Amino acid sequence: METDVIADAAKLVHLNFKGKKGHFQQLCSFFSMAAHLLAIGFISYMIYLAWPFSSLFSWHPVLMSIAFAFLMTEAILFFSPDSNLVPKAVRKTKVTYHWITNTTAVLCAIAGLVIIVLNKEMNGYPHLKSWHGILGVSTVAYACIQACAGTTLLYPALTAKMFKLADLKLYHATSGLVLFTLACVTLVLGLCTSWFTSNAHETAWYICIGIVAWISLVIMNQVTQAYLPKSLKKASQQY
Repeated sequence: METDVIADAAKLVHLNFKGKKGHFQQLCSFFSMAAHLLAIGFISYMIYLAWPFSSLFSWHPVLMSIAFAFLMTEAILFFSPDSNLVPKAVRKTKVTYHWITNTTAVLCAIAGLVIIVLNKEMNGYPHLKSWHGILGVSTVAYACIQACAGTTLLYPALTAKMFKLADLKLYHATSGLVLFTLACVTLVLGLCTSWFTSNAHETAWYICIGIVAWISLVIMNQVTQAYLPKSLKKASQQY
C-alpha cells in the first residue's frame, strides 16, 4: 500500500514537472516566433528613417541592421526547435541555409563598413572616435573570422586530426553567441548616435532598444539550451 502511494506521488510530481516544462516550451516558442516579426519591424523602421536614401551615409544603418538584426538572427533561428521557418527540413539543409544567410549578412556588414569609411573620408570626419565605431569595426572583423572558421564545420576533414566534430560545433556556437552579443551591443550604441536620436521619436527609441534586447535574449536562450548541457556533461566526464 505504501509503495503504491509513493509511486502515485512520484507520477504526480513527474506530470507536474512535465506540465511546467510544456508551458515553458510554449513561452519560448512565442518569444522565438515574435523575434522574426520584430527583426523585420526593426529593419523596416530603419529603412523608413533612411528613406529616400539621399545621402551615402543613409545606407550604413540600413545595411548594418539587415546584416545583424535580421540576417544573422534568421541564420541562427534556422536551428531553433521552437520557431525555425523550415521545420521539416533536415539538418543538412538547415546548415546550408545557415551559412548562405550568414555569408549574406557578412557581405552586408562589409558593405556598411565600406560606406561609413567612404562617408567619413568624403566629409573629413575622423575614424574610430566613438565606442560605436570601435565596436562596429571589431564586430565586422569578428564576423569575417567566424565565417571563415565556420568552413571547418562544412569540411570537418580539414581539422579532424586536431578537433572532434562535436567540439567544433560547441566552439562555433559559443563563438557565434559572443559575436551576436557584440553585434547587439553595437546596434544599441548605434541607436544612441545623433543620426538616430535626431530622426526617431523618443518612443521609437525605447521600442528599438526593446527589440534588440528581445532578439538577443531569444538567441542566447536557444544557444545555451542547445549546447550548455553538452558542455557541462563534457566537463563532468573529465573528473
